[in-house]
Amino acid sequence: MPADPSPSARKTELLEAAYAYVLAHGLSDLSLRPLAAAIGSSPRVLLYLFDSKEGLLQALLARARVDELAMLEDLRGDRPETDLAGAARKVWGWLADPSHHDLLVLWVEGYARSLLDPDGPWGDFARQSVADWLDVLASHQAPRVRRTVAGQRQRTAALALLRGALIDLLATGDRARVTTTVDEQLTAMTRA
Repeated sequence: MPADPSPSARKTELLEAAYAYVLAHGLSDLSLRPLAAAIGSSPRVLLYLFDSKEGLLQALLARARVDELAMLEDLRGDRPETDLAGAARKVWGWLADPSHHDLLVLWVEGYARSLLDPDGPWGDFARQSVADWLDVLASHQAPRVRRTVAGQRQRTAALALLRGALIDLLATGDRARVTTTVDEQLTAMTRA
């Protein structure tokens, strides 16, 4: 669904309320009636404003992506360009922050659903996410390294480490163990 160039105040208000709802309850079994009741609307209004349930799901995923991209843009502004491990550590600090737990669970859910239903409302969520993260990590590599196959492999390894560690952290809650491992692996990457 293309972005609404000028959404109504009510649409924006309901999108933010629906986003808060899915952060707490997830997207997988989203039903319009309980969602509408929880946010002070009706299924008809939601269907009118978002065209369909699929349109609402796409709007919610786009809204989640706004939070992810905001963090990535903050990171992009933090140079030096040549510190991939430092950038990855900063990303890990954000990922491991308990205040981001619900967003990250929603993100993992959207990522997995994108892989399972690539033609559905989840669409390119996973592929776009990988591209976004690799782009930001690339911005923290020296230009001479960034353009090489070795540079691409380094940032792919950093991203794989961060994503695997995130899934482990969300599954176990063992922040100390996972953070220590991330730090050790990033240190090893910089020595290689």
